[in-house]
Amino acid sequence: MKPAEHPFSFSKADRLLKRSQFLSLSESGRRIQNRHFIAVAAPGPAGRHRLGLTVSKRVGGAITRNRVKRCIREYFRHHRQALPGCWDINIIAKHTTAQLPTDAIFRSLSEIFNRIPR
Repeated sequence: MKPAEHPFSFSKADRLLKRSQFLSLSESGRRIQNRHFIAVAAPGPAGRHRLGLTVSKRVGGAITRNRVKRCIREYFRHHRQALPGCWDINIIAKHTTAQLPTDAIFRSLSEIFNRIPR
């Protein structure tokens, strides 16, 4: 028997994993950007919000990239309930993200997430 999902969990079903998912999202999605992130968002067919992450080597070394990805996932876990409907979202980190403290990353993501449903 499968245990009940915690509201703040982040399972495989909550992720964009395949290249084909990223490509179809980039073709059909709407681009939203600010100084530190680009988001590509489209209504999702999965019946739930799904997140994809793109953090290239331009952002920094492995430790920096992993830290940025952890911050994005953490923000998504805690704030996805505020998004109406079901969205597929790919967050692309710009190279300026590497030097940001966690609270600045969260503020920047908040700005992006507030603009997605419009």
